Amino acid sequence: MAEKSKEKKSRLIGIVVPVGALRGNNQTAAGEFPDLCEFALLCKKMKIGLIQLLPVNDTGYDSSPYSSLTAFALHPLYLRISDIPETAASKEFKDKAEAINNEYSRQTRFPYQEVLRAKMDLLREIYLANFSEIEKKAGPQGSLGKWITENPWVKPYSVYRSLKTANREKSWKEWKEYREVTSEEIISLWDDPKNKKENLFWAWVQEALDIQFSAAAKAVADAGIILKGDLPILMNDDSCDVWAHRQIFDQEFSAGAPPDMYSPEGQNWGFPLYNWEAQEKDNFAWWKQRLSTAEKYYQAYRIDHVLGFFRIWSSSLNDNSAVLGRYIPYTPITGSDFKKIGFDNGRIRWISQPHITTNELMDALRSNRNDPIGEDGIAEISKKIFSKVLEQIDGEDLWLFKKKIKGEKDIDALNLHPAARQFLTSAWHNRTFIEYRKRKFFPAWYYSKSKAYSTLSWDEKNKLEELLKKRLRKSEKIWEAQGRKILSLLAQSSSMLPCAEDLGAVPHCVPKTLAKLKILGLRVVRWNRYWEREDKNYVPFEEYPELSVCTPAVHDSTTVRDWWENEADQEKFAGFLGFPSLPKVYNPGTAKIILGKTASAKSRFRVFQIQDLLHLSSKWYRDDPASERINAPGTVNDFNWTYRLPASIAEIAKDKDLIKAVEELSKVKAAKKIR
Repeated sequence: MAEKSKEKKSRLIGIVVPVGALRGNNQTAAGEFPDLCEFALLCKKMKIGLIQLLPVNDTGYDSSPYSSLTAFALHPLYLRISDIPETAASKEFKDKAEAINNEYSRQTRFPYQEVLRAKMDLLREIYLANFSEIEKKAGPQGSLGKWITENPWVKPYSVYRSLKTANREKSWKEWKEYREVTSEEIISLWDDPKNKKENLFWAWVQEALDIQFSAAAKAVADAGIILKGDLPILMNDDSCDVWAHRQIFDQEFSAGAPPDMYSPEGQNWGFPLYNWEAQEKDNFAWWKQRLSTAEKYYQAYRIDHVLGFFRIWSSSLNDNSAVLGRYIPYTPITGSDFKKIGFDNGRIRWISQPHITTNELMDALRSNRNDPIGEDGIAEISKKIFSKVLEQIDGEDLWLFKKKIKGEKDIDALNLHPAARQFLTSAWHNRTFIEYRKRKFFPAWYYSKSKAYSTLSWDEKNKLEELLKKRLRKSEKIWEAQGRKILSLLAQSSSMLPCAEDLGAVPHCVPKTLAKLKILGLRVVRWNRYWEREDKNYVPFEEYPELSVCTPAVHDSTTVRDWWENEADQEKFAGFLGFPSLPKVYNPGTAKIILGKTASAKSRFRVFQIQDLLHLSSKWYRDDPASERINAPGTVNDFNWTYRLPASIAEIAKDKDLIKAVEELSKVKAAKKIR
């Protein structure tokens, strides 16, 4: 343990890879846990000290690893069917497993749903053919029975998966039965003889996954490499955990992230919030169990969206976007606060409700050039809007949304002309404050750009800004106390090293709390800049904190190559690196300079996506750099999360130039300030 602890404090080079991307000697349809054994040997040869995985929990037929059905169960996609005992004893099943691999192994990206369905169908066939023997193993003295006892989470998971299968993979909220269950009812469903065969299937698959992942994790550790996992902070609304433990979740809101330069409408993930008060009553037992399960495999873990432990951006279930979201917790501005600074009820309504004039609506409909409506059409559409959507204020030419309109989804449901829907949605967003409870207000994200704000006097704006500053200071204290309490408990509950993903709108208390708890933060080179300065310069590598993970790209961004060729301010970044004449087209020489400079960061871990490391050799460049990224946020398609290595691990291991180039990164010393 002391030796492992020392490793976690060492300055290391790391590699980030999705398990599904690996191509082992078996040339499987998608990467599997046993491929990590071979991959660890390659990493050892390249002097890589840390392997970071994307989440590996079961997500069902959703390819996103951050949309998990469970916090505990592993993904069947990563199971090597040919290695399980029931397959090894049967030539027929071995041939069928090989046939799946032959069908898909040569594809550039793997077809997620096709591969998963093929593997699940074969697993069911193997299971049914061997059920009598598996049933014996599930007895109190059998290996499967003992495993189930040691992993109590598998019972609710198996029951949930059985019910989900019976309901054709629909969300539990759409089931005809068992939408509302107690823990006693779940155990009753597990014990019911009628459900035994289906329930045991899921437990049997999970035991096999645990055996293979444990063996792979041991192989990584034996190679002297830290295995780092990824724990998404939130759970899918349609997950076993929300279904079985809804008392620890708050399903009144949808979690996400506020607007930024990449997502001007924010991100609405559709995931429920945590009920921290309920979790505190049992001393965060669910989180402790989650860490205990992860600790079987990992020595370090990434805390996805750590800001959510301090405060979470929360949107109404009636909205699709997150523009009108708010932070929870937050010290609200009240009606009394507004009254104290001279705002009467009419003024409060003006800044908290969207006001629309007749001309604004008519102009929006007439200015629509993509699909001209015509005067008759405008008259018909406006008549419908004025009768069903808006209500007039005291005979004035000012209209408010009717009380029955609760959000964007209500506007969409009216099936209006696109121009009308776009105008109403924009108007719905256009407010200075959001009244989320009676006489309790939160500032809209774009409050300073709202129509109402622009009409306020200089004195009124000053008073509002001062009020907002006071509320922010109060809220920061609440956020700091909450984040410190929860993260302290997590840090103390596991020997794994916590590494936080602290990107986004970061309150001042977050870096302070992380440093105090010795939790590593994240620094993405392209975004780590002095944004508050006029020059927006990049932060020098010698100023990166030791308690951080430094990386030039993440799974949601473009690769370094794609960024350099299509997004970067090349002149500014090249000057920052001290190499003003870097070529505009990315090549191994450019990669060596950019990655080498990144490796000089003072951060404890300098980690690189596997695609970025492969670009140190000319052998592994695809024609289109965009084809090498893992995920394009905000899109739903068959491309995301299906990246595969361009060749097998064995072939890549023959590339001496690549191995030497990566090995050189491990020798780069931390940059020092020039005095």
